[in-house]
Amino acid sequence: MISSFLARVSEDISHVLEEILTPPAGLTPPEQRLFSAMDYAVQAGGKRVRPALVLAAYEACGGTDRALALRLGAAVEMVHTYTLIQDDLPCMDDDNLRRGKPTTHVAFDEATAILASDGLQVEAFKIVACELPVPSDTRLALLDVFLEASSARGVLGGQMIDILYEKEEYVANEAELKHLQNLKTGALLQASCVMGGLLAGASEAELSALKAYGSALGLIFQITDDMLDVTADSQTLGKTAGKDAAQGKATFVTCLGMEASTAYVARLLAEGETSLSVFEDKGSLLFQILAFVAQRTF
Repeated sequence: MISSFLARVSEDISHVLEEILTPPAGLTPPEQRLFSAMDYAVQAGGKRVRPALVLAAYEACGGTDRALALRLGAAVEMVHTYTLIQDDLPCMDDDNLRRGKPTTHVAFDEATAILASDGLQVEAFKIVACELPVPSDTRLALLDVFLEASSARGVLGGQMIDILYEKEEYVANEAELKHLQNLKTGALLQASCVMGGLLAGASEAELSALKAYGSALGLIFQITDDMLDVTADSQTLGKTAGKDAAQGKATFVTCLGMEASTAYVARLLAEGETSLSVFEDKGSLLFQILAFVAQRTF
């Protein structure tokens, strides 16, 4: 069931993104190039886990307007993609491969990649701020969560910590590494869940459950990513394998080892499942996504 759900979300999100990023008429060639770079980045593939979380949380909280949830999911996917473009830049992780294709700065150039990442971020927040047909209090709540996750207190802060740990060859302990990844990876995953709930008019108990679930999911996602960087090849991953070790990055594998990392995933899986009890059967898709992330091989 989860494979068909994710496949359908991926296909639908690709269509929504294509519609959002269709260049308006009358653009100059440089403007068209920018739209092309933005489209190239978001259509490069990927698991579309964040839009899937938006939709699964929305439905778990009683939401029924799938097109509305997909629009919000597309906004989240654009912000996620902008962080990937920047993460791959020569001044950051300096990677030439993302989702099995040349990274945006390789396919175009570094300046175009930076502008494309900026453009995706602006378009994403424009959707939430101006285009979703929701009450003003819901719009403000969505923006608050979205902006917080994308800010220096979220993804950007996590990226800054990650860079400094690498440059200073700093070996983080478990608590520091957990803080780093709660920001860099977990913040947007958790926000995807909470925003789906907000869009559906979730209760406080449901929102609290989604936060706890999103926190567990975010850590599972990063731990399995760290493990796959060691065990999988570049073709399977769709990005350069072994890059973390080559760059001296602080990871759960370097901090805890493979065996302890595997055990940590199992504990987090149980915590995530427990947090979903408030939804009863309606939380089935959310749990399936959690299990999928914990067991993924790519």
